[in-house]
Amino acid sequence: MIRSLFLASCLAMAGTAAAQEQAAPAPAPQGEAPAAATPAAAAAPAAVTGDAARGRQLTYTCQGCHGVTGYKNAYPNYHVPKIGGQAAAYLVNALTEYQQGNRRHPTMQAQAESFSAQDIADIAAYLSSVK
Repeated sequence: MIRSLFLASCLAMAGTAAAQEQAAPAPAPQGEAPAAATPAAAAAPAAVTGDAARGRQLTYTCQGCHGVTGYKNAYPNYHVPKIGGQAAAYLVNALTEYQQGNRRHPTMQAQAESFSAQDIADIAAYLSSVK
């Protein structure tokens, strides 16, 4: 069992390394500017604008924990924070960190993994407008 897991992890790592090599840009010939210096490569992705009306629809499950004053979940020492009225940037950052696994809470990670960047922007737009 352990041998097969080890073999599987080695194969996965080899596949990742091969994919990274294929994705790596070829070095620029001498005398030419690197590809990152071109205007198209330097352009940053456009920021996603949130739609508060759509965000309101997406937050129906949030109310089960975050909408109850003084609610404590299955982790007895963990107080569920109030998210209505939080800054949109904070909410986007928090949901993205849950989505990427940088913040750890099983329920929040499961919720955030199902959201697109547009969903997160919409949720943040709505929740930041709640008083």
